[in-house]
Amino acid sequence: MRATLLSATLIVSALQLSAQEDMTQVWTTRLEHKIEYTGTDPNPGEDNISYAASDKEMTVFRNKDGSTVWLKAFKDIAPRLRKIDELIPFWESNTVFLFEKKGGKDVVACIDLETGAALWTTEKYSNLTDENVIYVKEKDMFAVSTTDGLTMIKARTGEELWTTMAFTGAVGKYIIDGDDMVCVNFVPGGLAALFKGFKNQLARIDLKTGKLKWEATYVGRAERKVVTRDFIYDLKLEGTKLFLMLNGIQVYDYVTGAQQWAAAFDFTPEGITGAPAHAKKFGVYGALAQPVVDGNDLYVLDMGNRKSQYVKKYDRMTGKLLWTSPEIKEARAIPGMWVADGKVILQVGGLVETQAYLYWRETQSDGSVITHEEWRVQYKNIKPCGVQAFNVSDGALAWDSERFKKGITNAFIEDGRFYICSGKALYCIDHKTGADIYEVPLGDDGVGNANAIFAFTDMVGIVGEKGVAMHRRTDGSLSKSNKWKVADIESRHDRMLLMKTEGSDIAAFDLNNCAYKQFNARKGATSTLSYDGAYVYVYEKKDVTKLRTN
Repeated sequence: MRATLLSATLIVSALQLSAQEDMTQVWTTRLEHKIEYTGTDPNPGEDNISYAASDKEMTVFRNKDGSTVWLKAFKDIAPRLRKIDELIPFWESNTVFLFEKKGGKDVVACIDLETGAALWTTEKYSNLTDENVIYVKEKDMFAVSTTDGLTMIKARTGEELWTTMAFTGAVGKYIIDGDDMVCVNFVPGGLAALFKGFKNQLARIDLKTGKLKWEATYVGRAERKVVTRDFIYDLKLEGTKLFLMLNGIQVYDYVTGAQQWAAAFDFTPEGITGAPAHAKKFGVYGALAQPVVDGNDLYVLDMGNRKSQYVKKYDRMTGKLLWTSPEIKEARAIPGMWVADGKVILQVGGLVETQAYLYWRETQSDGSVITHEEWRVQYKNIKPCGVQAFNVSDGALAWDSERFKKGITNAFIEDGRFYICSGKALYCIDHKTGADIYEVPLGDDGVGNANAIFAFTDMVGIVGEKGVAMHRRTDGSLSKSNKWKVADIESRHDRMLLMKTEGSDIAAFDLNNCAYKQFNARKGATSTLSYDGAYVYVYEKKDVTKLRTN
C-alpha cells in the first residue's frame, strides 16, 4: 500500500514538473539598438518577417530563424528623418509609415518592409496617428485624414489622387463596390480638437474622383479599440440595403443614402469601470451586445436610457417594430444576447473587455529617466448581474434567474444548452425554462475564481485568476486543471491559450491537457502569440526571443 501511494505521488509530481517547464527557446537575437517599437507579422507563412525599432534605427528579421533581413538608421532611409516619434505597420501592403514630429511640419516616410527602401517621403501631412491612416487593400491606396480633408494616395508612390473637404474625420470601416467606397467616419482619439467641423458621416465616395455620391448621418460613436485596433461596429451591404450595426441598427438605401429606418441610440460605456494609472488611452468594449439576426427577425437592445433598458424585435427588412420587452431596470452593461429555441436570453452585467495604452516616465536616483510604455488588454466584471429570457413570440418575460447577482463571467450556448459561470460555480441551464441542468462548484479546480469561460471541443474552459481548468460539458465534472500565477488572458488560438502577468511573465496553456510552459520576461516586455498558436515572440530591451509553446 505504501509503495502504491509513493508511486502515485511520484506520478503526480512528475506531471506537475512537466506542466511547469519553461518554453523551449527556438532562437534569441540581440539587436544593436534598444527596442521601443515592435511588430510581428500576423499572417500565415513559414518565412514571414517582423521588426523591432528604436527611435533612430530599425531591424527587420526573419521569423523562421531570427536572422537579420536589414538594419538601417532612419536618417539613412530618408535623409529628412533623424529620429521617429511613431511607427505604423501596414502588413497587407508590406509597408511601414515612419513619423518625425516637427511642430506642424512633420516628416512622413513610407518604406518597404522587406527591403527598408524609402518609397516616398513628404511633409504635407501633420499630426498623423495610426487612426488617421487606413490602407485600402482592394485599391492599393492609403486614405489619409487631416484637417485639410480626406486624401487618397497610391501606396507605392505617394501620388495624391484627390482630396475632398466634404468628408471630415478619419475613415473607419468601409465596403468597396467597384470604384465606389462606402465608409463611416470617426474622430481620432487624441485629435478631436483638430476636426472642428466634424459631424457623423456615412458616405459613398467615387474613388476615381473623390466626389461624394451621397452622405448620411448616423447615431453613436464609431471607434476602434485602443490596443487591438478592431472596429467596434459592423457595416454590411445586402442588395440595395446598407446595415450599420452601431449601438443598435441603422439601415440605409445604398443607391440614394436615404435612411430607411433605425433603432439606434447614443450609448457610451464611460463610467462603467475606471482606467488604470498612467493610461493615455482607454476604452471599454463589449458592454452592449450586438443585434441578433434570426432570418428576417432582428433583436436589438435599447440602452438609450441609463435607468431603463428593453429588448426590441423588428422586421429586419421593413423596420416594423414587432414588440418591446418588459423593462430591464438599471443594467449598466448587457454584454450577451442569444436567440435560440423560442427564447431571447440576456446576460446582464458580467465580463466586459478593457484596453489601455499606458505611458509614463520615471526618474531614477542617478537622474536618468526610464520611459515605460505598455499595452494592456484586460477583462472586468460589471454589476449588477443577472440572466433573463424573453419569448420570441411576444416579448414576455419567460424566466429570470436571481442566482447571479454577485457576479457573472460570460456565457455561451452549445449542445442546445446555456453555459454560464458565477465565478465560483459553473452552471448548465435549460434556456427554454431557466431550470438548472447542473451546478458545479469550482473550488476543486485550484485556479481561484473564474474570470472567463469558453467552449473547446466537448469541454467548458475556465480561465481562473491563477490558471486554467477544463470541465466536461455533459455533466460539468472536472477533467483537468493547472494552477499558475495571477494573470490575465493575453490571447488564444485554437488549443493554445496565452496568459500574462502584470510583470510580463507569460504562460502558454495547452487546452488538451492544461499543461503549460512558461517564460519569465522582464517587466514591460511585449509578447505576441503567432497566428497558429505554436510560437510566442518576446521583445525585451535589446533581445528578441522566439519560444515554442508546444
